[in-house]
Amino acid sequence: MEKPDASQENILTSIAESFGVQWGPFLAQVIIILIVFVILNKYAFGPVMGMLEDRRKRIEEGENNLKKIESELANAETKVQEMLDEADGDAERLIAEARESAGVIGEKETQKAIADAQKIRENAAEAAKLEHDRVLSDLKRDFGRMVIDTTSKVTGKVLDDKDQSRINEETAGQVAL
Repeated sequence: MEKPDASQENILTSIAESFGVQWGPFLAQVIIILIVFVILNKYAFGPVMGMLEDRRKRIEEGENNLKKIESELANAETKVQEMLDEADGDAERLIAEARESAGVIGEKETQKAIADAQKIRENAAEAAKLEHDRVLSDLKRDFGRMVIDTTSKVTGKVLDDKDQSRINEETAGQVAL
């Protein structure tokens, strides 16, 4: 790098003086601004950005949990439908067998087989409904707990029993399937 000649230095000095630049205070202000920037970046902006990133991750985790719950509910409903279909098939088979044997055994046995088939169908429907209700109750409880955990993490407030029951009721009302 070439050293500026004296005329260039004089021009730079005269320009700086015409704008009122004093190099000592100017450099001190630049250093102070840099120090303030480093301190703010380390103790203010960094923690705030970290907290925002943590909240974003928790929200994303909550959304993933909700998708998982929806998937489990769909699987449970499919399982219930399969159980009902199987019970219907068994009942139809028993009815058909009863009708075939009705000529040999008689009307009394036919009615008994039909009643048994109907009882099997009712029991299967009741079992399927109980399974569906149990799964739905578990999902609502898990979803309520997830909402309470997320709410307490996001708000930073420890929820008392009253707050938890209120949130559970609101969530159950909104999630009613």
